Amino acid sequence: MMWSFFSRDSSKDFPYDIGEPVAGFDNYSIWTLHKAKRKGTLEEVSVFVYDIRSGSDTKCELAKAALKRLKTLRHPSILQYLDSLETDKMLYVATEAVDPLGTYFTKLATDNVQKGLYLAWGIFQITRALSFLNNDGNLRHNNVSAWSVFVNASGEWKLGSLEYVAAADGNPLPPVKIPVTLEVYDAPEKNDQSKLKAATKCSVDMWGLGCLVWEAFNGVLKQRSNLKDIEHIPKSLQSLYCELVGASPSNRPNPADIITRCRKPGGFFKNDLVDTLLFLEEIQIKDKAEKNRFFSGLTTHLENFPDNVCKHKILPQLITAYEYGDAGSAVLAPMFKLGKLLDEQEYQKRIVPCVVKLFASTDRVTRSRLLQQLDLFIAHLQPPVVNDQIFPQVAHGFLDTNATIREQTVKSIIHLAPKLNYNNLNVEVLRHFARLQARDDQGGIRTNTTVCLGKIAPHLHPQVRQRVLVSAFIRAMRDPFPPARVAGVLALAATQQYFLLSEVANRVLPSLCSLTVDPEKTVRDPAFKTIRGFLGKLEKVSEDPSLRETMEADVHTATPSIGNAAATWAGWAVTAVTAKFYRSQSDSSRPRPPLTGRNLSKPASLEQPSSSSLSTTTSSVTSMTSLEHESNDTSASASDYGNNDWDNENWGEMDTSQDPSSPLAASSNNGQIVAANALSEVRDGWDNEEWGSLEEDPCEEEEQAEQEQQQQQLARQSISSTTSSSQQQQRPLLPHQHQQQLQQHELNDLIEPLAKLNSHITLSPSRQQLRPKELANLSSSANTSPTTPGAFTNCNNISSPTSHLNNSTHNANWNSDSWADGEFEPFDEPGLGNSKLDEARRKREEKKLQRQRELESRRAQRATGPLKLGAKKL
Repeated sequence: MMWSFFSRDSSKDFPYDIGEPVAGFDNYSIWTLHKAKRKGTLEEVSVFVYDIRSGSDTKCELAKAALKRLKTLRHPSILQYLDSLETDKMLYVATEAVDPLGTYFTKLATDNVQKGLYLAWGIFQITRALSFLNNDGNLRHNNVSAWSVFVNASGEWKLGSLEYVAAADGNPLPPVKIPVTLEVYDAPEKNDQSKLKAATKCSVDMWGLGCLVWEAFNGVLKQRSNLKDIEHIPKSLQSLYCELVGASPSNRPNPADIITRCRKPGGFFKNDLVDTLLFLEEIQIKDKAEKNRFFSGLTTHLENFPDNVCKHKILPQLITAYEYGDAGSAVLAPMFKLGKLLDEQEYQKRIVPCVVKLFASTDRVTRSRLLQQLDLFIAHLQPPVVNDQIFPQVAHGFLDTNATIREQTVKSIIHLAPKLNYNNLNVEVLRHFARLQARDDQGGIRTNTTVCLGKIAPHLHPQVRQRVLVSAFIRAMRDPFPPARVAGVLALAATQQYFLLSEVANRVLPSLCSLTVDPEKTVRDPAFKTIRGFLGKLEKVSEDPSLRETMEADVHTATPSIGNAAATWAGWAVTAVTAKFYRSQSDSSRPRPPLTGRNLSKPASLEQPSSSSLSTTTSSVTSMTSLEHESNDTSASASDYGNNDWDNENWGEMDTSQDPSSPLAASSNNGQIVAANALSEVRDGWDNEEWGSLEEDPCEEEEQAEQEQQQQQLARQSISSTTSSSQQQQRPLLPHQHQQQLQQHELNDLIEPLAKLNSHITLSPSRQQLRPKELANLSSSANTSPTTPGAFTNCNNISSPTSHLNNSTHNANWNSDSWADGEFEPFDEPGLGNSKLDEARRKREEKKLQRQRELESRRAQRATGPLKLGAKKL
């Protein structure tokens, strides 16, 4: 029993499973290098193995000396020691997982820019390690070459092979190296001892550094004479290289001086990669402003950095800086960009917890950047995480007072929709979309809400989709903002496979036809195109009714593809909806005259761009202060929002001014005209309480519709009475006929002022505030003589001028509810012919007064007739 205890192999207690050796390394070292894994955790390590039985005593002493130095020397650029085990047979030394630089050269990128940056960083690290040994430790390494340098998983160069480390003030003669293949790296003073007097504590190591520089750009050194070839060495390094491999030891520079010289502007060590990695090493002592500047500019440089450096060196530093430092949201852009380098398991472990934590942040800048970069990490998020932890936080953005956050929240649903459950997508998202589309004060947000709804249509439940899409898109087509109407037309065409043919005929086409006379040509053109497409679809079914089932196949399909429509007539609209979001004026420069005084142009639905921005790497984010102080841009017409304002490649920006076209404060002028149709559309399942409406309140609209019907009926009665009175002038009137005529005239006398007043109420905002005198003149001008042919025709057509005005401005001008009382005062249009206009107005008023007096005299004459005594008083 005791014998078995002493005879067992102690190497089994070594907590590492040793794997295959690294080929080629044993030719330049007394050690053999093996890849290994820690038992239990399977962490990758490297194990240096020395066979004591087959080696000489000299080699054994060198191996033990190397182990002793490796245990005691700790520096970021010196190989990291983990564990060791010494038996009577073997010596094991475990370090971080590394590869010899001599074999790593074949793995370097061929890209000259990336390779140059990386080699500068590697040589800088070895120079820094030698400066630590020579100056701080007062030691000489005596064995610097590509085989004494090791590269870890982060791409960092580590100085190892410490077998020949000696005191700097000891014997200056370079040691005899084993194996003999290392003699090619010996300094020339080893064979010429007369030069030893000029040797310094760092001269031998500087010669080795020169050999390392040559090997970095040319490969492994085969013979010493090759050091004269400097063709592949960068020009910024050639003068220093010549000093390093100079014959005189005293002329070789100190490693500390090399770092100082090469870190100056234009120096070999002065590049983006070295600057970035040095900043990350010192990030704990940097202030917040320096960190923000650094992280804001980091994303643009990552393309030129090696992947292993980004993945294992930079990314962990970024995560640590955000979790435990005050790096702020600026770290998000480079962190998510580098996250693509991780495999799925690593991403779930390192990035996803950080993302969930970030979405809970109340900082607007952080939330904005998360939403902007959602496409970079959404593929790695599991549906339960999205629905339970991320979407509840994202949904708060729909109600944010900052317009930019609201817009980016809308756009983020494009990426979230495939992972959302039924309730979140078909209930919560649509509830917020309904409110934004109908009530948001930003035209760009209303427009992009419609675009987004068209994009997520394939993911909606079939019943919800059939109930919602048409109503939402028709509402968008009534929006005062021209791009919103365009978005409604495009969305209808792009999602045409989801509509029943009966719905197309009864609801879609009538709504599209109203846009054929839209003031904006950019609205009319797609409207005509879409109408032709829908008509062609109906015509095909009319010719061949068997096609109905095929054309309505996707209506009740749970997972249709929006791309299927690309092969049909609506392919152009599919491309538009799936590729475009509305881009506001902030993306285009256009001179704008300043607003002066009260000479305001028509209150068109225009928006003004914001000048605030997050950073150079992200889109502009509007602060609440800028949102409160921005004014309306009235220098451009609605036609400025043409096809050029649609962004094909990116999300675009939204503008942050208060949009006068908002249906939040008022409805469009034609709301009364389409009240009856809108009422039936709102009741089709498109929840009126939560979704809102562009029209007036349904109860008010019903009352107004009833009043208009009564007025029209009375007007028709007046026309018929006028006709009958003109016919009865040639024959005596019967008593009851004359009595009815008088009653009708008296009724008209009461109705006409009310009709005139009502017609003025529906005028545009610029004409709503009428003076009492003007109102009296207008009402009196309508009272014409009943004996004049066609006199009461004006009463019947009294609303035609108003209707014409409303039709021409229903998308640009607003009714009186659009602006707060007292916000704008009435103004007169300035012009050169004011005197002529005044004279013409005066003549018209005189004619109106004269006609009024004639009408009153005729009424007085009728009142004194014999039949008046039997008339009933109304």
